[in-house]
Amino acid sequence: MWLKFSKMHGLGNDFVVIDLVTQSASIRPSRVRELADRHMGIGFDQLLIVERPSRPDVDFKYRIFNADGSEVENCGNGARCFARFVYDHHLTGKRDIRVETANGIMDLHLTEENQVVVDMGAPVLLPANIPFWPTGVENDQQTTVIAPEYSINLVGIGEVSIGAVSMGNPHAIIRVDNIDTAPVDQWGPIIESCGYFPNRVNVGFMQVVDAHTIKLRVFERGSGETLACGTGACAAVVSGQLRGWLQPGVQVSLPGGDLMINWSGDCENSSNSVQMTGPATSVFDGRINF
Repeated sequence: MWLKFSKMHGLGNDFVVIDLVTQSASIRPSRVRELADRHMGIGFDQLLIVERPSRPDVDFKYRIFNADGSEVENCGNGARCFARFVYDHHLTGKRDIRVETANGIMDLHLTEENQVVVDMGAPVLLPANIPFWPTGVENDQQTTVIAPEYSINLVGIGEVSIGAVSMGNPHAIIRVDNIDTAPVDQWGPIIESCGYFPNRVNVGFMQVVDAHTIKLRVFERGSGETLACGTGACAAVVSGQLRGWLQPGVQVSLPGGDLMINWSGDCENSSNSVQMTGPATSVFDGRINF
């Protein structure tokens, strides 16, 4: 079975997008891994699937698969590419698009300047809901207490201070002095699979330049380090504001480019969403035997 696909990227975080509204296919983890291979397949950080919605108040269903075949809850850079894809391929004529994800409803807006604004929803900070076990013990009573920073002890690393935030997927945020010398390759795999995060975790390494500017590298769960991570940028800004380092309106410089993240810092208001603005770029279209 031959399927049309599009290769896209958001600041170098690259995706294959497949329309399963006008096409049909079954997605198997083993096939995702084959297609993700950069030597024997197409190569991508994540596979994005466009499906018909299951409810009347949204436009599409949005599914996300990591390069290792695992399905995940959210991807900010992917959301921007998703919006650009459905608009450019005439699956919708709307510039304001609502999609359902594994984590809930997401609102996307395409601007006239070819930027995409994504309402990423309110950050999740309660450890039990991230999920995050601050003591490494499941259902420990401390999982009901929100703190701006936690200390965890890891074999091969030692004691590390992190911020723990979910943007629909879990993130651990570490502040570093210099992003260029941050131990991303060494610490990333250890923290990703540590027992403190039962569903594994994305790991962000953040250098604070000033109250409105940070540099960031992200080791993504199931994909390794990527050139950009939208949910990681949002989680880093939220964590930085909660820890008193940042103010609302932050430019996040990732290896692939810049994102603008805005959050008021009001963690008491559950409807206080994080807004992410950035580009989405089409690279090429093709066909694959699925």
